[in-house]
Amino acid sequence: MFSTPLTFFSHGVLSLSWWQILLTTLVLTHVTIISVTVYLHRCQAHRALELHPAVSHFFRFWLWMTTGVTTGPWVAIHRKHHAKCETEADPHSPQVRGIWKVLLGGAELYRAEAKNEETLRKFGHGTPNDWVERNLYARYPDLGVSLLIVMDVALFGCIGVTIWAVQMIWIPFLAGGVVNGVGHFLGYRNFDSADASTNVFPLGILIGGEELHNNHHAYATSARLSNKWYEFDLGWVYICMLSAVGLAKVRKTSPKPRLVKGKCVLDDDAVQAIIRSRLEVMARYSQTAERAYRQELERSAHLSRRERAARMRAVRKGLRCAHTAQSGLHEQQFKKIVESSQKLRTYVELRDELLAIWERSTRSSEQLLSQLQDWCCRAEQSGSKALVEFSLSLRQYA
Repeated sequence: MFSTPLTFFSHGVLSLSWWQILLTTLVLTHVTIISVTVYLHRCQAHRALELHPAVSHFFRFWLWMTTGVTTGPWVAIHRKHHAKCETEADPHSPQVRGIWKVLLGGAELYRAEAKNEETLRKFGHGTPNDWVERNLYARYPDLGVSLLIVMDVALFGCIGVTIWAVQMIWIPFLAGGVVNGVGHFLGYRNFDSADASTNVFPLGILIGGEELHNNHHAYATSARLSNKWYEFDLGWVYICMLSAVGLAKVRKTSPKPRLVKGKCVLDDDAVQAIIRSRLEVMARYSQTAERAYRQELERSAHLSRRERAARMRAVRKGLRCAHTAQSGLHEQQFKKIVESSQKLRTYVELRDELLAIWERSTRSSEQLLSQLQDWCCRAEQSGSKALVEFSLSLRQYA
């Protein structure tokens, strides 16, 4: 029992110390992050997994209470982002709207697009539309966050207002700003997806794995966002835990190529496997070209260390961002480097030919097989040991 109402208002029912309040705030916001990445993003928007109805409803309730977000509009806006990525119709592309607009105004962009009935109708299909959704969550989106501030003050005292404020800005800034903004502006790229997506950081902890945004755009329907051995996806850990107790079922993950050692024939099975893993294939090809050019630079004694590093950065970006709009200055720099290196020019020409095969993937299996066989012959006749090894590895796909 509290001695006075003032003591109650100061400390709340729980009467926690400062470090306990800080820890509790981090836990509460972390649950919100997991609700977004596991339920809204991977389950509802991309159908990468199925969740037990009780788990799904917990996430729906939690998001309504802590963010005021309902499933339908969020899913519709995110799907439209993928369908119209980096165009004027993209609800939140920093390439179109500017990084600061998206980073600091992501919540406003979301609210504006949520009023677009065409977006909701076209992209919001398959989301919950039961009695609770229609008559509580969607009808009174502000009721949950209003109840939350009352609960925070009652539990934590006057500091509860600050805790509530942190909860209110956590998702708009991290998900709406950092992922949608920085995740299409700065970072590294594993895959040359047809957009400007980047991996913000290889350890997906703070935003539950959403840091691995380029991986996600490369394989949008994958329940696991990590792809390289050094990447960590905390959201995937929670999905595995839910799956272990029967509360989740993974439907799809990014393809892992299977190579048959000693296989030397490029057949129909290999072609289909290569096309399924074409982003992985192109990423490996880019790494092969980068290694070859790095070795060439090491033999260029007339270049300083700074010049070598600058050229290597330009080549890396040029090889890994073939689908991404680049500044005129960078494009000219990359073209100049390619013109000065016969070996690199060969790699770029063969890369463009390989990309052209993917773009014509609607052709018959016989045509695709013939085109890949021709490409492998050219690679093996290039005189480059690395290209020969890469071509032979394509024959091993199964």
